[in-house]
Amino acid sequence: MTVSQEDALYEFLETATEPFSLNEVTARIRSANPKRNGRLSAEIAILLDSRNIAFSLGENRWISRRGFFEPLLFVITPTRLELLNGILIPGHRCVPFANSALLPQQYSFCWKGNPLPLTTTEGPPDDFYPYYTILGEEYAPQYVARDNPQNEAAFNSDPFEDPPGVSIQTLDMRNLYRETSFVPGDRFSVRTLNWRTGVFELTKIGKDAWTEADIAPWVEAAETGFEESFKCLGPGASTDEQIAYAYWYGGKRMGELPAYALEEFLYEKTSRIETVAYGIESRFWYAGKEIPDRDTLEGTLAVPDRTIIEDILYRYDIPISEYVVQAYVRDALYRGDMDLDHLIRRIIPPSVNMERREMVIIIDYVIDVLEEFGREYSLFQDQTKGPIRQRVGELHTAVIDLAAGLQKRDIEREWLPKHTFVILSQIQNHAAGVMEDLEDPDIQDAPGESELEAIDNSLDIMIETYEDIKELIEESLDSFRRNNLSVVKPGRVIRAFPGVAAGEAANGPAVDHEGGAAGVHTGDSWLTLQLGLGGLDIWRRVILPESCCLDELHEVIRILFGWKGNGDYQFLAESTSPGKATGEQQVLPGDQELGDLCTRGFSELVYEYRKNWTVKIMFLSPWEAAGDERIRCVAGAGASPPGFTDGPLGFKKFLAALEKGRETERRMAREELGRDYCPGDFDREECNRLLGELLLGRGLEKRYGKKG
Repeated sequence: MTVSQEDALYEFLETATEPFSLNEVTARIRSANPKRNGRLSAEIAILLDSRNIAFSLGENRWISRRGFFEPLLFVITPTRLELLNGILIPGHRCVPFANSALLPQQYSFCWKGNPLPLTTTEGPPDDFYPYYTILGEEYAPQYVARDNPQNEAAFNSDPFEDPPGVSIQTLDMRNLYRETSFVPGDRFSVRTLNWRTGVFELTKIGKDAWTEADIAPWVEAAETGFEESFKCLGPGASTDEQIAYAYWYGGKRMGELPAYALEEFLYEKTSRIETVAYGIESRFWYAGKEIPDRDTLEGTLAVPDRTIIEDILYRYDIPISEYVVQAYVRDALYRGDMDLDHLIRRIIPPSVNMERREMVIIIDYVIDVLEEFGREYSLFQDQTKGPIRQRVGELHTAVIDLAAGLQKRDIEREWLPKHTFVILSQIQNHAAGVMEDLEDPDIQDAPGESELEAIDNSLDIMIETYEDIKELIEESLDSFRRNNLSVVKPGRVIRAFPGVAAGEAANGPAVDHEGGAAGVHTGDSWLTLQLGLGGLDIWRRVILPESCCLDELHEVIRILFGWKGNGDYQFLAESTSPGKATGEQQVLPGDQELGDLCTRGFSELVYEYRKNWTVKIMFLSPWEAAGDERIRCVAGAGASPPGFTDGPLGFKKFLAALEKGRETERRMAREELGRDYCPGDFDREECNRLLGELLLGRGLEKRYGKKG
């Protein structure tokens, strides 16, 4: 499929309001671009489904997002801030009922057939961020910045600090609120008049028009829709995609009234869906659960778009387009470095082991592009783009090299920082996207000064993020190496980790010099456990002997997360009993030893505390420690919430109140979390001091304080 054919497809989707067949969309694209392509129909079908840009009706039929969303109704509930100021902030309120290519300030609204006037509203950026969070909390500053050139310049002046004040375009609602006697709790019913251009019509709904019981079926449909989208699509490419498919899977009821405003539902009315961290981005997900990491880089290239060059690179986890390869070539011309080996090593770092036959194909392509570009290249004309292209190219090469190196290492993924490959993929996608934008032949004019400044600032942030994750990875690798250096002594055998044959260590089979059976537990083997607090980016890594029982682990967990007092708790694991359904959990007895659980094939457990909190426990590598080993915490991140707090959702509300709430809300949050609570704090030394006190207080110093 050519670029113009793909453009024709998107044009078709933006205008189609009725279900369409594969033959219909193929005919439309051929009429716009008659270039012969025997696989055009197949490529269109794959593109529609792989990019989730239309909803499948089965049997090679789809309906566009415009066709699906225009007939539906949704709700906007103005906040007290908006009512007091006589405004309405479109923000994220119309997602996904408008073309995602539009910015919120490009929407227009009508009241009884008449367009509503616009105004501007000034304030600190924090006042406006909550109106953009559904688009992704991390993107809220960008939406505020892009509202007008003045905001963009203010944000560009310092990419790491928000400006003191900004202005955004809002709807002037003073007359409407006054004439309709609008009060807190009243809502607007909203109908999409034109999805493509973002035109909406408002109708007032009184606060007493619906009861919670009236809206309960809508809530159930919405929760089911979101959960089904997670099941079918995973975390998706964006929150916009997640929400679009939540409406699709939620069925007819989700597009009808009565209903809640989407932000009201997501942040106040559901206990099954919440916002979770996804690398350096955020997504909606099952409440109390984490989004799993990946094992490789994952690019955004769709299958039908890949050329031979792109396909080869994709197979080696370099998910880039030919435009990115061309950007590397142009960077070589900018550098004045015509060494072909240097250029190839920037595109394909040495840690990527590509077969010679495929490497030759890449080299031949690069030589052709280098000769073509070299004939017309002008260093003078490249002075604006050149420095940025060079920086982003170096970042992209570093990410590919780091990811490839990690895949070659013999390291269990659980040892790596949370969402390592998700974060690396996000940085790689951003870097490749910038290189494509700088190289795209459809962009005739060089980017303006403010646009280049914004790109440069985003690079500063991405480079800092890369350096942070690289440092965490190096610390994890050091920890992994230290904890996997084993000394196999006569009569001492390391217990096998699930999936490894009993009596077999990482360096080969263990030998039992005293004639004992291999794999017999001697009490000298230790385990490293990773404990993650469900729904939060808070975790601990602890070293324990295999003879530690679950009741003792409970005491350790309370110290690791700073939970006071005794509350109900239990340990759960997926059942391994014959006849039990896959995924069914069983409660484990408190006297069960960790080593016995490993022998039975368990690789992870779930710890439930006070019905409010869950801790995911993963067994990492077993190893035989030196004679002075102690129970200790070796790593962790994030300050734990108090154990009596009402779970992740309640805790996040207190955090939001601390950061952005009114004084009364901040005071309540401080009372709940503690006067000195700081979300990023974790004192490992203090944690280990308390673990030592636990051992002394329970008389376990001799057993677990030191070996031998």
